[in-house]
Amino acid sequence: MAMRSSANASKDSPQASTAGLYLPDFCTARVVLAVVLIAELTAVLVTAARADDRISFWSDLGRSSMFLLWIGLASAAMLCALRGYIARQSVANGAAIALGMELLLVGVISEITWRLAAEYFASGAELQAQRPADHFYFVARNLAISFIVTAVALRYSYVTQQWRENVELSAQARVHALQARIRPHFLFNSMNTIAALTRSNPQLAEEAVQDLADLFRATLSDQRGQITLDEEIEIARTYERIEKLRMGERLRVDWKLDPVPKSAIVPSLMIQPLLENAIYHGVEPRPEGGTISVNGEFANGLVTIVVRNPMPDSAVPREGNRVALANIRERLTLVYDERATIKAGRFDNEYIVTLRFPYIEKRK
Repeated sequence: MAMRSSANASKDSPQASTAGLYLPDFCTARVVLAVVLIAELTAVLVTAARADDRISFWSDLGRSSMFLLWIGLASAAMLCALRGYIARQSVANGAAIALGMELLLVGVISEITWRLAAEYFASGAELQAQRPADHFYFVARNLAISFIVTAVALRYSYVTQQWRENVELSAQARVHALQARIRPHFLFNSMNTIAALTRSNPQLAEEAVQDLADLFRATLSDQRGQITLDEEIEIARTYERIEKLRMGERLRVDWKLDPVPKSAIVPSLMIQPLLENAIYHGVEPRPEGGTISVNGEFANGLVTIVVRNPMPDSAVPREGNRVALANIRERLTLVYDERATIKAGRFDNEYIVTLRFPYIEKRK
């Protein structure tokens, strides 16, 4: 079985953290676009604050935009090239390297800008007004501003890193709580079912013992933070086989997951807790049982999984908690940021849970 193979998916996680300084990925178009927008906004503010009757606003804005974009894009390229090296350093060393390289870059660009201004802005009242008045002051001012802005940005990155680590530790604690949360009645019922099968059907009892061992191996392992969707489905189907031994024909699960890519990376224990809740709250209380449907779709780079279960006729629902849903929501956010969503609620006589997350394939 796929779930019995060794789990190394956590090493391939797209969110794998490092011990060094956390920096955004300046190699991505989204971050570069943010740099351009920040540079342009800063240019507008600086130009508006430096209004001079001798200088056209648009001319001054063009000059400021070109200078700030030059610095911004050059900084993004430098941090893109050095991101892996900085990430391998300690937080202090990484911050010192990033700060030092940024000051060096700003110093070089400021010196080049001064020399170009000295050559091309030598004549004309407006051109003379646009030329920096003092060489040392111009370079020193740019270095001072760069030092302050970069230091604040690095501090923000450090605080963001600490926050992410705290969230990840909290999520791990929730995972452990979820792993330890397999209801005692499930274990006892499974063992009673296996004990009854040892006389009537020894081969089926042996298979049930193996399934139970596989399920506990998967749910109690600390190394399975992220696995493939195929492995997660196998865990859920193992749980289904064990429950069907006890509930027989009362439990029916309709799996329709062919459209979804099985190589997608997902947090472990994502579908199995939903199936467990669907059985415990929806099917088990009904004398006639019921059918749980697990449907999947894949479109526009997004994987959608929908779990539906019938609701019992009783007006008083079974006592339970929302630990599983809260845990799945938190771990989806950690892996996919805000690109993942989870919705749950009762609609007519069904309880429906919808998971949607981007497709990230496991690296070979």
